[in-house]
Amino acid sequence: MRNFDLTPMHRATVGFDQITDLMDRVLRQDVSQPSYPPYNIEKTGDDAWRISLAVAGFATDDIVIEQRENAVIIAARKADEDTSEKTYLHRGIATRSFERRFHLADHVKVVEASHENGMLHVDLLREVPEALKPRRIEIASTPVLEAEKAVEKKTLS
Repeated sequence: MRNFDLTPMHRATVGFDQITDLMDRVLRQDVSQPSYPPYNIEKTGDDAWRISLAVAGFATDDIVIEQRENAVIIAARKADEDTSEKTYLHRGIATRSFERRFHLADHVKVVEASHENGMLHVDLLREVPEALKPRRIEIASTPVLEAEKAVEKKTLS
């Protein structure tokens, strides 16, 4: 894979640190990134998403979901089992510990998480604060302004 140096972009721009950091992180990711556990990301609405992870063999108490800054971290650690009494002929269900990190856009937060039938579902929602939402500005009509000027003239006289 090709390496791109984004340093010139940092020197020539101000305030685009998040974009260049994101590009750097995506370009730096190794192709051999672990694929366990498998997961899906689906869009459930205009500003809503769901991350679904296959966590067969893990109990709800074994899984920890944490949101830090602009990332959600999902980790699981299986409690130690006594396997001395069990003899496996084939062990295909992996219950090894894992940590998955998903980077989130601004104002996206975890709303809910559920664990059912070996699937962990994490629902995300973008909630833009009222101060950042566009608002419509009403324009005063000209006759109102002229009427106000006429009232001012009468009060001054």
